[in-house]
Amino acid sequence: MTVVDRFLQYVKFDTQSDEETNMTPSTPGQMIFAQHLENELRTMGLKDISLDENGYLMATLPGNIDKEVPTVGFIAHLDTSPDMSGRHVTPRIVQSYDGGDITLNPTENIVLSPRQFPELLDYKGEDLIVTDGNTLLGADDKAGIAEIITAVDYLKSHPEIKHGDIRIAFNPDEEIGLGAHKFDVQLFGADWAYTMDGGAIGELEYENFNAAVAKVTFKGCNVHPGYAKHKMLNSIRVANQFVIMLPRWETPEHTEGYEGFYHLVSFDGSVEQTVLTYIIRDHDRDRFERRKKELEHLTRKINNEFPGCASIEIKDQYFNMREKIEPVMHIIDIATEAMKEADVTPKVQPIRGGTDGAQLSFKGLPCPNIFAGGLNFHGRYEFIPIPSMEKATKVIVEIARLVAEKS
Repeated sequence: MTVVDRFLQYVKFDTQSDEETNMTPSTPGQMIFAQHLENELRTMGLKDISLDENGYLMATLPGNIDKEVPTVGFIAHLDTSPDMSGRHVTPRIVQSYDGGDITLNPTENIVLSPRQFPELLDYKGEDLIVTDGNTLLGADDKAGIAEIITAVDYLKSHPEIKHGDIRIAFNPDEEIGLGAHKFDVQLFGADWAYTMDGGAIGELEYENFNAAVAKVTFKGCNVHPGYAKHKMLNSIRVANQFVIMLPRWETPEHTEGYEGFYHLVSFDGSVEQTVLTYIIRDHDRDRFERRKKELEHLTRKINNEFPGCASIEIKDQYFNMREKIEPVMHIIDIATEAMKEADVTPKVQPIRGGTDGAQLSFKGLPCPNIFAGGLNFHGRYEFIPIPSMEKATKVIVEIARLVAEKS
């Protein structure tokens, strides 16, 4: 089975995660998909297959070399984003993309156009997999799963390629920030790993945001508006005052590269109570800590004017994996060489986000991120070039070979 065959099969599973359920996995479709993959891995003859009650699936391709070789892992996530439906995904292959508009849904006039998404032109002449405009595609991260399984299948059927033990894992709930929470690093047993969860071909990432979420609550006092003078405290107005106290240019829509931001993701308010939810992001740990302190400082300023009105709760989510990867930079060197062997130009760049690999790195499993090939994740305009999937598969094979060769 080719990587494309697997991918087209996998996207049919509805695995959208849900942060409101407080379960692991957060949705039943993820476990159904994991069980399907478990059966596929058993049919392939992999060893040490385990699927726990939380939906974490692991397996081993045993090494075929008579020397001690590090165990390398490859990881991808089962779930798709809650941002858009992943149910009844209907993928379509656009052959030899001509550089023009791609009509996804003629009835609703939904068009994937290089005018809006100029990166399309980088893939002119290639076969692309697109949506029908009604759902996301699921390349994030079913492409990664398809690539890992296809690479392992290839290694198994080509014993002339020498390699050590290869561990693979597929986990739930990455899209809601919980993918690594119940990941058993000791059971996984790899010396290091790679998440196959990046975007465009060539991406290799070992730096990511430090991340936190802040919830700021404003208590008001509601009385009849006709008799409210010196009595009413409108929490919505106070919350709005707080919002405009933050620097307007330090938001996602005004930042790039290593620039951090404050992002207001929800505003839920009434006169009596308003709750703001922010995510805080910065690559630099010191700036990250200062951003958290700034929110606390602004909360105190609000309370100076409106005593007892505001309270804040800040919770760290993950940290920049760079500090855990730099002591073992040979794993980046191997991935870089593997890409070159696969005729891929490496693009080492910071992630303006996070991956399971960031959390796993802090749990003792160094885990940079490699491209899976998809673009425009989390929406109806998601697409993936087929050659990018094939190259990602080859990169996995080359990493396995190089780890054995260099040991």
